[in-house]
Amino acid sequence: MVSPVEFPESAEEARPEATLSGVSSQAVEGRSPWQIAWVRFKRDRWAVAGGIVAGCLVLMALLAKPIERIFSLDPNRFHQDLINPELLRPKGALGGISWDHPLGVEPQFGRDLLARIIEGSWVSLAVAFGATLLSVVLGVVFGVTAGYYGGWVDSVISRLMDIFLAFPLLLFAIALSASLQNGAFGLHGLTLHISVLIFVIGFFSWPYMGRIIRGQTLSLRSREFVDAARSLGARGPYILFRELLPNLVAPIIVYATLLIPTNILFEAGLSFLGVGIQPPQASWGGMLNQAVSLYQADPEFMIVPGLAIFVTVLAFNLLGDGLRDALDPRGL
Repeated sequence: MVSPVEFPESAEEARPEATLSGVSSQAVEGRSPWQIAWVRFKRDRWAVAGGIVAGCLVLMALLAKPIERIFSLDPNRFHQDLINPELLRPKGALGGISWDHPLGVEPQFGRDLLARIIEGSWVSLAVAFGATLLSVVLGVVFGVTAGYYGGWVDSVISRLMDIFLAFPLLLFAIALSASLQNGAFGLHGLTLHISVLIFVIGFFSWPYMGRIIRGQTLSLRSREFVDAARSLGARGPYILFRELLPNLVAPIIVYATLLIPTNILFEAGLSFLGVGIQPPQASWGGMLNQAVSLYQADPEFMIVPGLAIFVTVLAFNLLGDGLRDALDPRGL
């Protein structure tokens, strides 16, 4: 039997305030898009794990020098007493792993691998983050400009992107790095090599970000809030930086996070070829280069830097995928 509908007996009971009197304020509290994205991100365990590992790696890179001083780690100190003079391999099993050298020592020279990995971390991440920042800035500026103005501006910038994408980046990076070994622009040594890598990787990688931002801008420029800004007399620069850019923060963060591991691999590849970071400065790609001729004597010497690159790239890829799913669920 259907129960009869109960109507309020008075006008006071029919007021909305009386209807919602028993409902708590938390039950109707809304959440911002960033809060919703954070809830989605926390549900992805792999993304959270990647974020934790990536955060630890960044922290290790930032504190590389203090860690070396606190634990008395010297990446360039030779331990010839730990090397077999006949076989040029570390004494003991597993590359000379011990309490004093948790990851073993380098064959032939006996340098501590843990100290070399920590020292190489800040170099790799500095180049990766610097190149990513440069490519993001250029890609966002050119992409937003091309997508908003359209016409001949879009055609010129799009053709410029095509030229950069067709450019033989690897060959140019090898030639430029090799030609600047003796210094240029008042820079020498490690500062010069890091600056050249950041410029080469970042300057020639911006079209990837530019194409994505251009496509996002094309879909945003026809929205109502852009038309409203135009009707109020807003000009192009105001609309670009005050209306469009705030709505592009999410894709910029996502694709910048996915660009970092690519730049890490590129820097490691150049250092492996001998035109990146030069010894005696430790770098993961340079360690792999040295391990090519020594892996038969000590296979672990190739495993340690290779594993460092693998874990770092995997962590940032998992973090980037998680951010993409959390900030752009419609892109699935």
